[in-house]
Amino acid sequence: MSENNNTSSDRTELSSQNSSINNPQTSSWFASWFDTKYYHILYKDRDCNEAQFFMDNLTHYLNLPEDSKILDLACGKGRHSVYLNSLGYDVTGADLSENSITEASKSENATLHFKVHDMRDVFEIKYDAIFNLFTSFGYFKNDEDNLTTLKAIRNSLTEYGFACIDFMNVDYVIENLVSQEIKKVDDIDFHIKRYVKDNYIYKEISFEDEGKQFHFTERVQALRLADFERMMEEAEIYLLDIFGNYKLQPFYKNQSERLIMIFK
Repeated sequence: MSENNNTSSDRTELSSQNSSINNPQTSSWFASWFDTKYYHILYKDRDCNEAQFFMDNLTHYLNLPEDSKILDLACGKGRHSVYLNSLGYDVTGADLSENSITEASKSENATLHFKVHDMRDVFEIKYDAIFNLFTSFGYFKNDEDNLTTLKAIRNSLTEYGFACIDFMNVDYVIENLVSQEIKKVDDIDFHIKRYVKDNYIYKEISFEDEGKQFHFTERVQALRLADFERMMEEAEIYLLDIFGNYKLQPFYKNQSERLIMIFK
């Protein structure tokens, strides 16, 4: 997004933001919020070392040859994609956010590519590994879309390929939920409110910038291991292993921070 608020592209983005404000329950909240500069400002300090540590462990566990084709599904600005590519893999990063892909594409090279893509759609190219990381699942309002996404992942894998979904451990998150906080980033005070409602975990984000008020609502379905197992069985997916953190240690329902699932 340009810094000049008089451009037509800015007006389009603000219209999208206002639409999100008027209807925060919309099933496409992620399409508007993830495509703003404020999403990236709020989450700019995500731990890259932790991400790289996880990728090292995951690729070692899967024993992927260096020239493997990897799809980073819902890649955002591509921090995992760039690091995976530095390890020697042929990587494609895909995300619904055009702004994220535009930014990520600045890092493209002969074996690193980015594209705008809806995770519910099958890729024509088959991949040796598909990673869906950092709780980038469960955004849809319709449960059928979750199943469609899993089938798309399955159908985008090579015959011997593996997939990984890195999701939050819902029971741990709810137990440790911080209901309210103020996070100051780049001189913007983000007022954050979290709560659980109708089997969704909500995060309401309010702030003021350049004299304008903004409000966005993140909503992620509270999917537990049993929910994934049910969907995977229906999608004819084989769940191979489950881990509870980025060290790939065992999963414990009430103690693990993450729910990491390896399947094919």
